[in-house]
Amino acid sequence: MFILLLPRYHAIKNRLTRLAPGDGMKTSVLALLGVAFWAFLFIVAYRVLTYFRTVEGLGDLLALRLLSMVLLTFFSILVFSNIVTSLSTFYLSGELDILHSSPIRIESIYRAKFIETLIDSSWMTLIYGLPVFIAYGAVFKAGAAYYAGLLLTIVPFLIVPAAIGIMATMLLVSAFPARRARDILVLLGLLFFVVLYILFRMLRPEKLVDPDAFPTLVQYLTAMRGPVSPLFPSSWASDVLSPLLKGGAGEAVFFLLMLWSTALAGIIIGEWACGRIYYAGWSRSQEGKKARLSRSRAADLFFHIAVLPFRGRMRAIVQKDIKLFFRDASQWSQLFLLLALTIVYIYSFKLLPLERSPLPTIFIQNLISFLNLGMVGFVTSAVAVRFVFPAVSLEGESFWIVRSSPLPLKDLLWAKFWSSVLPLLVLAEVLIVLSNVLLKVSTLMMAIGVTTVALMTLGIAALGIGMGAIFPRFRYENVAQIPTGFGGIAYMIVTMLYIAAVITLEAWPVYRIFLSHSIGAGMGPARWAWAALSFLLVIVLNALAVILPMKIGLNRLMAREI
Repeated sequence: MFILLLPRYHAIKNRLTRLAPGDGMKTSVLALLGVAFWAFLFIVAYRVLTYFRTVEGLGDLLALRLLSMVLLTFFSILVFSNIVTSLSTFYLSGELDILHSSPIRIESIYRAKFIETLIDSSWMTLIYGLPVFIAYGAVFKAGAAYYAGLLLTIVPFLIVPAAIGIMATMLLVSAFPARRARDILVLLGLLFFVVLYILFRMLRPEKLVDPDAFPTLVQYLTAMRGPVSPLFPSSWASDVLSPLLKGGAGEAVFFLLMLWSTALAGIIIGEWACGRIYYAGWSRSQEGKKARLSRSRAADLFFHIAVLPFRGRMRAIVQKDIKLFFRDASQWSQLFLLLALTIVYIYSFKLLPLERSPLPTIFIQNLISFLNLGMVGFVTSAVAVRFVFPAVSLEGESFWIVRSSPLPLKDLLWAKFWSSVLPLLVLAEVLIVLSNVLLKVSTLMMAIGVTTVALMTLGIAALGIGMGAIFPRFRYENVAQIPTGFGGIAYMIVTMLYIAAVITLEAWPVYRIFLSHSIGAGMGPARWAWAALSFLLVIVLNALAVILPMKIGLNRLMAREI
């Protein structure tokens, strides 16, 4: 088993020790950003927990309830992440042909791939979950027993979702022919939607700050004390850490043994199942798949309608990109996840208890609406880094054909821009309009929100295409790998700064205009001039965000050797 992991170890070692020119700077920047974000999470968690503990009589209950919610969220994310990752490591990895043709026991392959799946799907959740757990220890002034218990809890807490995810993948691949991998991924998308909805309802976050929803104080305290579900491993982890935070032991040892026994049982059952159903599923993964949907009449009609706004060579490029998108199930199946996140995002506005705010409701409504501009921008940029940023890199190693063809690279980039910006614009406008309708904001704020989001979407899409051309990655095994490098992180940082700049420029004029409309406060010529200048700067900033990255990206692609 360890011999099978050596190539992975040497690949990581060589990547760290044999850096190409410029890679040292990129690695340093990424490390610095990671540490800064880690510190930010710790500070936020520390302040929230400190505030909770100031609530007399209920502080510890709120903090421990939040801990169970955090653990349940992490557990759900880890299960789905392991399902997706194990599909690649167990069935689609390029080295599997060599491994299965060599005299290696299937159990050894399972253990090696189990460790690979565990690491690939859990490292980010582990790294960025640690500051939250450390913040708990700092706020509760926990002793060494808590940190020792945390270490002993994390290991089985990561193993259990890995075992569940790998087992789920093996069962799915055994039940469905691999040529219908699209059906598998659709099922995964729907499964994640259901899990996300159930998770959201089980957490009941609105009740943390809504004691009036319970008839009596006793019922409220009972709800705060009760675990999310006594059958979930996340609940066992919470029952291990909660007494240790308070300096006691309680039943921590029992629940810790529950975690470890479940983790070991998951590994053993998975290894047993692997010996019986894995080879059949892997054999199916070598079969071809039929393009039934993309060649249907309905698909032809959809493709024809989708490219109607475009003309000439741009239409051909857009049509090619759309067809490739729907042929790759790993891409279009994520639309289900996007739909789930959109529904949860909009539904969260319905739960806001605006009527209980000490400030006037109309002020709170419009304040949240304005802050929501930034949130919609961040959601749009998160979608763009997955779908827009890789657009240029998706040309793959055949980019040399495009480069040597009569098609100008400028037309290629702008075709990708317009084909990306239209669906992004629909998503962003749906989010801002529906959330504003639920908030019952004024017509003025609705107009400002719709206009600002439209301008920001143009900039976000242009930054995605432009920076994707500046940092292309034409060699990849999976589309999801493209935005995980330095270019994808740089794109997210630049878009966040861009969105923050737009919101900052609009903050003061929007506030003054809102006051003039709501309470009749006069603006005066000087304030109108300042507001006009701010909005003009917003337009200029958005124009620069569209033009500059596209121009720089074009120059980088033209200078690139093929």
